[in-house]
Amino acid sequence: MTDIAVLQMTAGIDPAANADVLERAIGEAKARGAAMLFTPEMSGLIDRDRTRAAAHLVAEDQDPVLARVRASAAAHGLWVHLGSLAVREGDGRLANRGYVIDDSGAIRARYDKMHLFDVDLPSGESWRESASYMPGAQAVVVDTPVGRLGLSICYDLRFPALFAALTEAGATILSVPAAFTRPTGAAHWHILLRARAIEAGVHLVAAAQTGEHQDGRATYGHSLVVGPWGEVLLDMGEAAGLGVATVDAGQVAAVRERLPAIRHRRAIPPVVVA
Repeated sequence: MTDIAVLQMTAGIDPAANADVLERAIGEAKARGAAMLFTPEMSGLIDRDRTRAAAHLVAEDQDPVLARVRASAAAHGLWVHLGSLAVREGDGRLANRGYVIDDSGAIRARYDKMHLFDVDLPSGESWRESASYMPGAQAVVVDTPVGRLGLSICYDLRFPALFAALTEAGATILSVPAAFTRPTGAAHWHILLRARAIEAGVHLVAAAQTGEHQDGRATYGHSLVVGPWGEVLLDMGEAAGLGVATVDAGQVAAVRERLPAIRHRRAIPPVVVA
């Protein structure tokens, strides 16, 4: 059994202030005995004012939040899944990129969000992530102290084929850092996360943004840790803070033996339209 820490935060428009929160969380997670910390999507900056945000959108090797998290991970000897940052690529476009950082501060894996959130909600909210970001092109798993970790980000949650690919590649734990809107969170967050865990008998960690942000948006919160039978091991509600949950690799093996859905998967032939 291994303890993991989950940071639920209300990221704002100042990357330095957000980095302060991340550094404190790394120290607290280590003090509470966690082997790894998981943080939300867009941990370094949430600002939909493109003009104001532009000064903070830099290349990966220039990103001060990433540098501070790497240094803090090394100082405390803690693995961190930095849920995602907005980083500028060489062609000027942005990537919504997550990082797995080991206890020496080295980057072990990167994942760029594949599915971009372009929706018009009944609440009147309209989002066009593809206007600023390019989609990722590769699914990623990485070995960590808590098992082989399959990476995703937020809206990816709605596309089960990605999660099937991750578990086919040996993932025993999945991460879904997010900044879910309140309308979609209230309707679908718990259902979808539990479904993704149940489908393959894996642990799932979903660190989330929460509350009212400085740029005017509101996020759902309810960071979750879900067990391989679909049981909710941690639900952090709406308050910002750090939660700790225990994951048990043996439980994954037991559930998969009891209900071996992965072994029963078959390639789907072309659909016949009758």
